[in-house]
Amino acid sequence: MIEAELSLLLALDGSDFEMAPGVVVEFTAHLTDVTPQRPHGISYAFVLRHEDGGSPWLKFDNAHGVDVGNRGYRRKRVDYDHWHRTETDKGRPYEFTTVAQLLDDFWIQVKRVLDERGIPNTL
Repeated sequence: MIEAELSLLLALDGSDFEMAPGVVVEFTAHLTDVTPQRPHGISYAFVLRHEDGGSPWLKFDNAHGVDVGNRGYRRKRVDYDHWHRTETDKGRPYEFTTVAQLLDDFWIQVKRVLDERGIPNTL
């Protein structure tokens, strides 16, 4: 993992930013032990939501596993890196490659959500 990318991610821990009036992005990121669930040794959650709380409009995280459905008799795979596309999405796998790609993918989806909701933005 590129050290500069990791430093940037860890510097975001605990940060929140107002994206538009009443809309915030919140970051949580810290080092963890390397495990099968977190092979990159990072625990993270990036959330886009209304500032009053409630369900996130969008979330990228690895706080819990999401099932990857398999057909037949093969064991289901559980991925921890995942994202929630909407408030009701239970999560879909996300293929973590680099911190920079994770952040890029998050911001692309933030723009999509803001555009879908008609919220002006400069992303």
